[in-house]
This record gives sequence, structure tokens and C-alpha cells, in this order.
Amino acid sequence: MSMAYYLHNSGLKIQKIKQRIEELLHMSESNEKVTEEQSAEEQENKSAEQLEERVSPYEAFEADELRGMLAERDQEIEELEQELAEAKDAHLRKAAELDNYRKRVQRERTQVYETAKANALEDFLDVNDDLKRTLKAAEDLDVNETFMDGVLLVANKFKEVLDKHGVESIDEEGVPFDVDLHDAMMRQKSEDDSIGSDIVLNVIENGYRIGDRTIRHAKVIVSE
Repeated sequence: MSMAYYLHNSGLKIQKIKQRIEELLHMSESNEKVTEEQSAEEQENKSAEQLEERVSPYEAFEADELRGMLAERDQEIEELEQELAEAKDAHLRKAAELDNYRKRVQRERTQVYETAKANALEDFLDVNDDLKRTLKAAEDLDVNETFMDGVLLVANKFKEVLDKHGVESIDEEGVPFDVDLHDAMMRQKSEDDSIGSDIVLNVIENGYRIGDRTIRHAKVIVSE
């Protein structure tokens, strides 16, 4: 087979390949054009649909029907406003109840604390009274001075503790008898005619209180 024949066949094959490529390119361009036309058509349809959606749905109703619909809407709004007002009122009531509960708990805690403190201090009152009686009795006795200084030091420390916790002594004489402060041990006629009845003549044993709370009533003698 000659070289000229081989080159001729090769040229024909190349020409056919080029022709096939051109056909494929033409088909691709045609498909793209069709696709673009379809996309444009779909876009137009979509725009038309959006335009239709923008048309008010209420245009098909009569005036009476629209007024009825507005009345129903107003009724719904009024009901919702009523529900909101009731919810706010319920919230305020719950908040008030919670605040009252917190205050009640705080009062109860304070009462428990004050009661515990009063009970603890009450156990030391007799000791404090004994120290006072010891110091008073030692005034008329010949007692070692160093010993008495020690007793006085302990008595002063007791007084400091009681003062720190607001403990006050109930030991006044010549004041009206008060059932909240005094415990009448006996009644007797006063030597002073100017003193009326129900007056504290003598305090047998001191009482104690913290503020308005009486820890121990004072034992007293009351005038008739």
C-alpha cells in the first residue's frame, strides 16, 4: 500500500471526525437554547402566579360579608385582650403570694432565732443572779480581796454578754404592776398611804427581757 493512499485515508478520517464534532456542538447549542426558552417561560409563569397571589383574597366578598368578618376579627382581638388581662392579673396575684410567703418565712426564721437565743440566755440568768448576790453579800463580810476581784470579773463578763444580746433587767420598784413583766408573789398594804394599789413595792427576784419579749418575769410584792 502506497504512502499516498495512506495519507488520503487519514485525511478522510480527520474530516469525518471534525464533521462529527461540529454536529455535536450544534446539538449542544440547540439544547441550551431550548433550555433557556423553557426557563424564560417558567419565569413568566411564576411571575404571573405571584401577581395573582398579590390580588386581595377579599375582593370576591360582598360588603356585608366583609363587615361580618371584621366583626369576628374584632371579637377575637377582644377575647385575646381579655385573656391577656386575666393572665397579667394571675401573674400579679402569684407574685404577691410569693412575696407574702417569703415575708412569712423570714418572720418565722426570726422568731425561731429569737426563741432559741432567749432559751439559751435564760439558762445563764440564775448564775448571773447568784454572782450579784455574792457580790452584795461580800460587802458586809471580810472576804479575800483577790478572790472578790475574780468574782467581780466573772460577773462583769456575764453582764457584757447579756448587754450584747440586748437583755434588760426588770427590777424597778414603785411602778405599776404589769402581768407581762411581773409575777406577783404576794400582796401587802403599803406603809406609804400615798401609794395606790397594784404598785410594785419590792422585787424579790429580778426579771429579764429582750425588747418586747419577756424571758423571765420578775417576782414582786404588790400593794393592795
